[in-house]
Amino acid sequence: MLKETAISFLAKKRKKAIVKWSTHPVSNQKKTLKKLIAFGKKTVFGNNHNFSNIKSYKDFKKNVPIVDYEGIKKYISEIKEGRKNVLWPGLPKYFAVTSGTTSGEKHIPITKESLPNLLQGATDAILMYVANSRKTDIFNGKFIFLQGSPVLDEIAGIKTGRLSGISAHHVPFFLKQARLPSYKTNCIKDWEQKVDAIVQETISQDMRILSGIPSWLQMYFEKLQKATGKPVGKIFKNFNLLVYGGVSYAPYKNKFEKLIGRKVDSIEVYPASEGFFAFQDELGSNDLLLILNAGIFYEFISESDFLKLRHNRISIEDVKTGVNYVLIVSTSAGLWAYNTGDTVMFTSTTPFKIIVTGRINQFLSAFGEHVIVKEVENAIEQTCASTGIVVNEFTVAPKFSIDNTASYHEWFVDFDSDTEDLKGFEQDLDLNMQSQNKYYRDLIQGKVIKSLKIRRIFKKGFNTYMDSIGKLGGQNKIPKISNDRKIVDQLYKLDLVIKR
Repeated sequence: MLKETAISFLAKKRKKAIVKWSTHPVSNQKKTLKKLIAFGKKTVFGNNHNFSNIKSYKDFKKNVPIVDYEGIKKYISEIKEGRKNVLWPGLPKYFAVTSGTTSGEKHIPITKESLPNLLQGATDAILMYVANSRKTDIFNGKFIFLQGSPVLDEIAGIKTGRLSGISAHHVPFFLKQARLPSYKTNCIKDWEQKVDAIVQETISQDMRILSGIPSWLQMYFEKLQKATGKPVGKIFKNFNLLVYGGVSYAPYKNKFEKLIGRKVDSIEVYPASEGFFAFQDELGSNDLLLILNAGIFYEFISESDFLKLRHNRISIEDVKTGVNYVLIVSTSAGLWAYNTGDTVMFTSTTPFKIIVTGRINQFLSAFGEHVIVKEVENAIEQTCASTGIVVNEFTVAPKFSIDNTASYHEWFVDFDSDTEDLKGFEQDLDLNMQSQNKYYRDLIQGKVIKSLKIRRIFKKGFNTYMDSIGKLGGQNKIPKISNDRKIVDQLYKLDLVIKR
């Protein structure tokens, strides 16, 4: 009872603090930029970009260009050689390792100033849930966060590893004693073996909070169900909070409801190696509260401008709802006007709330339609809801005409069961896509392209594909859409596509 009272008090206190900073967004962001510039003056990057003369946001935009990882790679290399004060005063506390498309493996710095932001975001999400729901009993049992290995390497004395593995060393005090799996199990490299071991460690425990990337959680739930013959909600009778992030939950919703067997509360978080950006602060909402007082200065470029190479940057005070923006951040880890590659859309400006719409390099516009990740996720969620059919995973690619017939979008789908009415699902999905994207609808109606086609993938086929490229588990996700056929060509090469 004492523990529950203490957590309830802490939750109310954090909610009060969150409400306070969320009501002063613009002033908080101006203070953040000013503070970041003050630190940045003491660095090589700051000296190279005239930080001493930056007095306003206008000055900042003039002197600091937008960069991606390639743009800071030379600075990262200097840090790896042991040089101090390069992007941020001193040396980073950690390097978070993440995969890149053009740069290969990326090393994102985490400093003693940026680390609290990465840790506090997830804590705030759970405490806000407690404050709103008053369900403190979730802390009376065990919790699990499916994550990468906590074993860290070193580069120039800087501890290096996956963000989730780094986070494993900084679990909030009120969760530390209740966390699973064990350190030994968490260190298992092979993802399949690791999940098997986690099942054995947790199957008889009083699990109350389950968290991770949806695709990882799905594998865990399926293995639990296979081991017991029961839905997860019956195995863990007190399980009542699902915490997820990394990818959209929408395509997994129907599948999870089936695997769990009952309703549970869920909250979404938006962590990245570059910072913890947002979390769901209200139960039942579909948007996330942008964290505006944690050492991150945000900028935004409309997607249309970005694709036209017009980098018209704006700060938080000028954003509008309903516009797809590329997310640019400057952080207390020494990232400056850094293009995260993520796209977001504001649903509210009082307070500032967002939905994550995808990646700027993940879109399908082979025929001029410019379909984004959020649109394909919405379309398949709607189709699953109306048909009752459950989808485990999918990806979409263009199919180009080679015999004077019209081209089309080709969907590669791992269905939960043998789908008898594939044609009906296909038709519904196409109509839902047309409602999501007017350009796609115009192309269909103008007979420029044909209606989409579905190819079924063998069960666990996407896991086989990810394993084949060395990216099974960890923080890796199958791209939902591509503008080329590199992924689907590999699916065919591995014989993962079911022949009709």
